[in-house]
Amino acid sequence: MNKKAFFICGDNLLLPSEVSDSEFAGGLSAELAEIFGEYSMFKFPSLDKPDSAVNVVSIDPKINIPENWKKIPVRQTLAMIIAEAGYSYDILRACHIAQWRRESVYCGSCGAKNTDAEKQTQRLCSSCGRSEFPRICPAIIVIITDEKNRILLAHNKRFRSGMYSHISGFNEAGETLEETVSREVKEEVNIEVKDITYIRSQPWPFPNSLMIGFKASYLSGTIKPDGEEIEDVNWFTKNNLPELPGEGSLSRFLINDWQKT
Repeated sequence: MNKKAFFICGDNLLLPSEVSDSEFAGGLSAELAEIFGEYSMFKFPSLDKPDSAVNVVSIDPKINIPENWKKIPVRQTLAMIIAEAGYSYDILRACHIAQWRRESVYCGSCGAKNTDAEKQTQRLCSSCGRSEFPRICPAIIVIITDEKNRILLAHNKRFRSGMYSHISGFNEAGETLEETVSREVKEEVNIEVKDITYIRSQPWPFPNSLMIGFKASYLSGTIKPDGEEIEDVNWFTKNNLPELPGEGSLSRFLINDWQKT
């Protein structure tokens, strides 16, 4: 077996200790999977290189990782992968698919065991024939500016101390993305926005999202954190920014793009 694979364990990439954090681009020899005992390997087409395939080895998060291996959060690789367009989305795709396959062993309708479909990323129920594809949950993230070209940033309770980012949230059933932006902003920081405009999107497999980036302008209201998700919110200028999300994230892209204006 002479092929390469990404080794995924939860939200982490696994590498042998002697491999540097930046040498994950081409994946590892799939033969290394044998040291983990029972594992699941899956091959899927590369989105960046349609004529090639990518292998992912899905490791049970409960397993004890061998001493000569290490975990690297996939989020930590974002700054590196944006500089290497040849494999940037393959590792995010591998992470997403590995998680989906762990969660789709059994049919959600009848409980029978699923099998892998040929030639596409799909699982089929061996009993009732139900098909299942990777779940993708759309979520918005929005950079809000005011008439002074300040940006609104908030500290979420889940963030580490001192870090701020944009308002974000999941799209609800029957809701347009623009409606999601307006609702999330109103719910979390108590203001109204206008001129909602799409910017760009990013795969975000933590666990199964697609982040969809927007920009908007302040319209009315007084900022006030909801006290449930948001602990603090404020306007910031380019000269007094707080700690920000890491490079490679869509959040940081929106901020970097605003700084150029």
